[in-house]
Amino acid sequence: MILADKLIDLRKKRGWSQEELAEQLGVSRQSVSKWESAQSVPDMERVLQLSELFGVTTDYLLKDSIESVAKPSEDRASAAKERTVGMEEANEFLHVKEKNAKTIALGVLLCILSPICLILLSGASACGVLSLTENQSVGLGLTVLLLLVGGAVALFVTGGLRRSKFDYLEKEPIETLYGVSGMTKEKRERFRPTYVCGMTLGIIFCVLSPILLFLSILLGGEEDTFFDVLAVGALLALVAVGALLIVHSAIIWDSFAQLLEEGDYSRESKKNQKKFAPIAGIYWSVVTAGYLLYSFLTNDWGRSWIVWPVAGVAYGVVFGIAQVFGKKND
Repeated sequence: MILADKLIDLRKKRGWSQEELAEQLGVSRQSVSKWESAQSVPDMERVLQLSELFGVTTDYLLKDSIESVAKPSEDRASAAKERTVGMEEANEFLHVKEKNAKTIALGVLLCILSPICLILLSGASACGVLSLTENQSVGLGLTVLLLLVGGAVALFVTGGLRRSKFDYLEKEPIETLYGVSGMTKEKRERFRPTYVCGMTLGIIFCVLSPILLFLSILLGGEEDTFFDVLAVGALLALVAVGALLIVHSAIIWDSFAQLLEEGDYSRESKKNQKKFAPIAGIYWSVVTAGYLLYSFLTNDWGRSWIVWPVAGVAYGVVFGIAQVFGKKND
């Protein structure tokens, strides 16, 4: 195995891009690319740096041999399969994600707001605030609910189609060309204050959302009043605004992680996601079916939304257990 193969082998084992290795060595990405394609050979100073960085001997790097940390042919094959992302494509991706952040966040907002009209009309009819029959209030409320959910679905589909050409960034290992990592990190740092503000405000809105409902319970009598109904509507409205802020901030922040292959988009995470994708599909299908079945049977839309945060937390547990059993079977 020649030096070029060994460099690819060692770099891939640590999950580094050519640009990341170049930054640690204080050289250009083009230099690393030439070393790995056997167009040139690093000088002795760089060889010593590589030896210390990878924790191998200089003899291992310089002497042609079949010795390797992993199978070089596999690494070369995986490297050949990696998609490269240039500056133009990276900027286009970030622009699409920014547009999708608004689209998806608005769709989430509409979904959470959708039952409010049904709750208010049904409560107003029951409390005698409006001269509507129960069937009229339910019919009108369901009409508004379906219109809002339909609008949300249209937004989700639009966002999905717009993003589909970049799906590989979530599922496949990538190689960023010169300047992409630096540009992405710079944009992430500029967005950081907005991200922190959006997430903080979103969480505050969600945490404070039950306040009016608690007040209505404390100050109200034994019988339900229209103020109780308004409190439920206000709770959903505050949760909707909080979710909008959180989703918008998280989608844009995740776009940087995707290009940098960090966090949930690291190479190991992509491998796990591909492996456990069927489990995720079954899990969320069951949760959605349970949510809709319970909500329509009980007409308790004001409380059934709690299924989603609980399911989100439970999914982390399910996914973690699946990973443990997966590793045992490997």
